[in-house]
Amino acid sequence: MAVATPYTPSLFLDCNMESGELCALWEGSAAVFSRRSPDKQTANEDAAALIPFDSQSGILVVADGLGGSRAGEQASSLALSSLQDAMAEAAANGADLRSAILNGIETANRKIVELGIGAGTTLALVEIQGRTARPYHVGDAMILVVGQRGRIKWQTVSHSPVGYAVESGFLDAAEAMHHDERHIVSNMLGMADMRIEIGSTIELADRDTLLLSSDGLFDNLHVDEIVERVRKGPLDHVARDLATTCRERMQTPRDGQPSKPDDLTFIAYRLGGSNRDQENARH
Repeated sequence: MAVATPYTPSLFLDCNMESGELCALWEGSAAVFSRRSPDKQTANEDAAALIPFDSQSGILVVADGLGGSRAGEQASSLALSSLQDAMAEAAANGADLRSAILNGIETANRKIVELGIGAGTTLALVEIQGRTARPYHVGDAMILVVGQRGRIKWQTVSHSPVGYAVESGFLDAAEAMHHDERHIVSNMLGMADMRIEIGSTIELADRDTLLLSSDGLFDNLHVDEIVERVRKGPLDHVARDLATTCRERMQTPRDGQPSKPDDLTFIAYRLGGSNRDQENARH
């Protein structure tokens, strides 16, 4: 697994990774994986970013572009570059991180609308400030916080009819995985009435794992399968296991298992982390 330098912005655009990238970041470690769908040769419309604000804070971002081929790729790329510019401007002018995030998302939305090509992107973003996290999301990209014992401490509700049906109890999660309207999204960047959902501040424990992902992950693994894989083991092993299992299911459908070929992108972040996580990310 490749290793990135800490405290420098890292944008992952149109990637087709064989393995992920591990980075020492703030008080923890982040593993990033992004690969295009196995059934296409066009661009990976997903994108991801690790963008520091200072030595103790910054953002993790996953964007899942919509609109097909170059339109989706343009939208997800614009989302990340707009956030990076807004963060740099805020840091230079002494503005706060939350304002930078909101300004970046709103600027990205305006630019995507102005493309006029039907492009859009969902967005999963987490603000990290020391040992606390705050989620922001638009659309059906997922944010999950899992404790070491497997307890889900936070999970986003997808901005979609199916996501709202699951949240209200009208549809169970297993049925939702195979619902015909699962991928109808009611909110995304690229819409004039786009809205940003901001979650509460979450206190992270040392062995909590924070996961942001495009729907390529949650379409191929049930939530309980994801939880079991992310709650333990070094982050490089977590990333490898998630990526390998998803790719196997995309390429070899089996009865009783979900399978949907798609671009796959995720970030797993862990505060503190095991000695192996920290050592791998430093060297």
